[in-house]
Parts: sequence; structure tokens; C-alpha cells
Amino acid sequence: MKKIIVNAKFNEKKLIPFLQAQFPRLATSQIYKALRKKDICINDKRIHTNETIQTGDQITLYIKDEILYGKPLLDIVYEDEWILLLNKPDGIAVLENDSHTPSFSNYVSQYCSSAKPCHRLDRNTSGLILYAKQPASLEILEQKLKDREIDKYYEAIVYGIPKIKRKRMEAYLFKDQKKSMVYVTDHFQKGSKKIITSYQVLAINPSKNAALLAIHLETGRTHQIRAHLAHMGHPIIGDSKYGINQVNKAWKQSHQLLMSQRIVFSFTSDAGVLNYLNHKSFSLTTHYDKLLRNSNASPKTSR
Repeated sequence: MKKIIVNAKFNEKKLIPFLQAQFPRLATSQIYKALRKKDICINDKRIHTNETIQTGDQITLYIKDEILYGKPLLDIVYEDEWILLLNKPDGIAVLENDSHTPSFSNYVSQYCSSAKPCHRLDRNTSGLILYAKQPASLEILEQKLKDREIDKYYEAIVYGIPKIKRKRMEAYLFKDQKKSMVYVTDHFQKGSKKIITSYQVLAINPSKNAALLAIHLETGRTHQIRAHLAHMGHPIIGDSKYGINQVNKAWKQSHQLLMSQRIVFSFTSDAGVLNYLNHKSFSLTTHYDKLLRNSNASPKTSR
């Protein structure tokens, strides 16, 4: 069940356009079906037609989340009795951060109720994400990530072409909880934490002043890649928080062109029931190289 309040923009408008604005993936046919079943209420009164709504009206929907938001098809990269490795699409958070929008983990739990994420990806970052299917594997994987025995590699398209083609960068990151932002500095400040980000230039497009980077994280702080690259003067294209709006508009990108591209298990100590994963690597093909050449192309992924 969802409850939403009509804002002034939709005063004296019809119900269906309002619902479609709130839930872009909600099909018109599903709205009419809900109306026929009287699964929609206005101010606690069940309705069966496309009523005119007023500012302040309370709309109650008895419609499942997967119908309201559109259930993403889980792209399973690898699975066994202990772990689940998935290709997360952009535009969806790993965990719930409010009561209005279901998370990627909500959908994963419908497939495997015991699955828990071992790390995080930003809402608008796509790519590989690791889930543990059992408590024993969750404990091991979280420790291995903490001990840096699982390597995570990313690809991103950035604005500007780095003069140094391969670099290991060290800096300090401070998190501002109130603004939901992080700030990167070259020197330690009170409350900051050290970050280490390495990159390699894979391809460039001088005419668009853009480059494709391979990125390796040695530390995994909130927004680390996005903020660190912006700090060095090469923000990720499509990044609305740390990027350049004018550039994002020119590229017609509303989500950052950043993907979790490869995960490598590099255990240097005993991993118990997960020892079989040691030296295994899983990766995705991003097609960012094509997008770099043609900004009108759509980035897709495949194994």
C-alpha cells in the first residue's frame, strides 16, 4: 500500500496523468485494472473511474511495488550455494533509503530471501555487486573486503583527458552527512579518511575532450571514485552531484557513466568455505568505448 498527496501542479487534473508522473513505469493498463478492482482510493473513498483530483487529496494505492515501479529482471552473473553475483542496473539504490521506493535488494530478496549485499554501489552506478546467500559466507566476504583481499575494478567516462596516463592517487575524504556530499582534499583534515584510487587511461576522444578510464579502488569510501576524479579535474560524465551540468546535458546523460566492471578474489589468507573462489575473476563488457566515440549511443552491458 502506498499513500501520496496531490501537489498544486496537478490541481483539477485527472488521476491517471498524476499517477504516471509519480510512477513512470506504471502502465496505463495496470491503472485501469486497479480502478476496476477498486484498488485506488481518494481521501479513503474507493473509486473506479479516472477522477479529477485536487491539491491536498490523499491517494491510496493497493498495488504491488513491482507493478508500481517495474520489477527489474535480475541479471545473474554467477551463483552457487554461497554467493550471488549480479549486474545491477543504474537508477536503483542497493538498500532502501526511504519508504517510497523499493531497493535492488528488495528484488534480490524475492529471488533469494537470505541474500545480503556485501558492499554498496551508488544508485546511479551500474555493474557487479556481490551478495552472500548464507551468514557464514557474508561474514567471510565482509572481512575479505575489509582486508582488501577482493579487488574491485570500475570503468568510467570522464570529462577532460588526463595528462598522466596511469596513476595511483592518495588523498583524504570528508563526509558531510547533512548535505549527503563528500569532499576530497590533498592533506589530512580533522574527520577525514585516507583514500587510494588508481586509474589507467584506456581510450580518449580529443574532439569531445573525454576519456575512458579503468579504475581500481584500494579503499572503498562513500562516493570515492566520483569525488576523487572530480577533485583531480576530471569529473565523471553524467554525474549530477560532482560533475558539470553543462557537460552532462551535452552528452544527454542523467546518470553517471560509471560501472563496477570486474571483481577479482585475491585471498592471501584462509577463506574457509569460500577458498574455491580464490583467483577467480568475473567481469562485464561495458561498451563505454563505443559511447566515447559516439555520444548518441546508449551504454549497454554484457558478459
